[in-house]
Amino acid sequence: MDAWFVREVLAHEPALMRFLHRNWRDHDEVSDLRQEIYVRVYEAAARQLPDSPKSFLFATARNLLADRVRRQRIVSITAVGDLEQLNVLEDELDPDRWFSGREALARLARALDRLPDRCREVVWLRRVEDLPQKEIARRLGISEKTVEKHIAKGSRLMADHFHGGTGTGTPRNDRQGLRARIRKPT
Repeated sequence: MDAWFVREVLAHEPALMRFLHRNWRDHDEVSDLRQEIYVRVYEAAARQLPDSPKSFLFATARNLLADRVRRQRIVSITAVGDLEQLNVLEDELDPDRWFSGREALARLARALDRLPDRCREVVWLRRVEDLPQKEIARRLGISEKTVEKHIAKGSRLMADHFHGGTGTGTPRNDRQGLRARIRKPT
């Protein structure tokens, strides 16, 4: 198992470190992140060796970073003390509103999940993390023009998903019709 790990996983350490430095703001944490990724990969491989170790390594890294981002954004209710300090209006706790909000959030997550990997990453950084295009381009090592194209593509695919499409793209022969519908609201 150790020889497999060295040969199939540790061989990708330089690429993993570049990925972590590009995608994690606090560069002091990169070594800890790398170690946690290695632990996760090693433990999973002990149960069953992955078919594609490099892909598994980077999928594990992406998942760990996503977990860390989610954890950083969670606010503990016990830290707030009571709901009045949250400035929550009473009608906002209505079960119907809560359920429809959850449904909308799940639909948005499905739309994001259907985007191509790099496009999803760019859309997330721009729309959720509110990073400027220049920072996204620097962080991902791509041009600002490419960032613009990914944002446009992601917006188009997500709109398609929300307006009855599959969210997997607009067929080339239907693009003219889509442009006409966008220009002429009904």
